[in-house]
Parts: sequence; C-alpha cells; structure tokens
Amino acid sequence: MKKIILLLSVVIVLASCLQEKEISSIHPENWSKRKITMKVQDSLEHGKSYLSIYSQIYSSSEHKTHNLTAMVSLRNTSDVDTIYLSKAEYFDTHGVSLRNYFSHPIYLAPLETAEIIIDEMDVEGGTGSNFIFEWQAPKDCPEPLFEGIMNSTVGQQGLSFTTQSRRIK
Repeated sequence: MKKIILLLSVVIVLASCLQEKEISSIHPENWSKRKITMKVQDSLEHGKSYLSIYSQIYSSSEHKTHNLTAMVSLRNTSDVDTIYLSKAEYFDTHGVSLRNYFSHPIYLAPLETAEIIIDEMDVEGGTGSNFIFEWQAPKDCPEPLFEGIMNSTVGQQGLSFTTQSRRIK
C-alpha cells in the first residue's frame, strides 16, 4: 500500500510540473499604447504588404517537420515621418486567418520598430504561414519594411533565415 501511495504521489508531482506553457504569440505586446484615432486623410498613401514566415519547415522528408521561432519585425524606415498600420493579420498555410494583432490603427514613430513573436511551439501556421499588413504613410515617405526572422537551435546546431515583405497594393 505504501508503494502505491508513493507511486501515486510521484505521478501527481510530475503531472503538476507539466503545466501548459502560455504561447506568447497569442498575447502580443500591448498594442493599445500605440493606438491612434485617425480620420481618413487623403494626403496619406495607402499600401498593403505580404510577408511569408515559417513556423515549421520540412526536415529530411515531407513527413518530418522542424519547429521554428519567428520574429516578425515591423519597421518604419523613415527618419522623419510617422507611419500608421491598420492591420497585421496572420494566416496559416491554407490561407485561413488565425488572428489579427490589433483592431485599431497604430503608429510607428520615425525609425521605430515593433515586433510580433511566433513561439516555436506555436505551429498553427504551418509551413506556409504569412502576414498581410495594411499601412498608411505620408506621400514621398519610404515604405515600411516588414521582415521575418526564423530560427531554431537544437543541441549545438542552429538554423536561421530571413524573409522580406512584398508590396501587393
């Protein structure tokens, strides 16, 4: 009987150590501190950009995948103008919308960068995940830059690569 109680105690202790970790990519930085109330301004140029990212890549064959951490970097490349983002929407491999990161326009000050992190354990996007960003900037202002930086380290091996956005509108 003592062995059963001891075994049961060990199982309970081990189970309590296996608490589910919170995925930070679902709880991104507090976008409300960047919130801005905007009226439609004809003087601003509107654009839409596509960024491919990879929360998983194939390894050895199409039947084995390797999880990656993805950092999505949202950069204002202007050193004088503030830009505005009205959408940062994340899609999975099949084009299904997974989440919007903010529901109101936000601003990026000159040369400012904001980031979205897709955790290594967040594989909901799959091997072909992507973002759509909608933005507004003053005329003659450089376009914002959206980059994906994917990485992973296992043991002594590391893997990293980058992607850059493409304007689609």
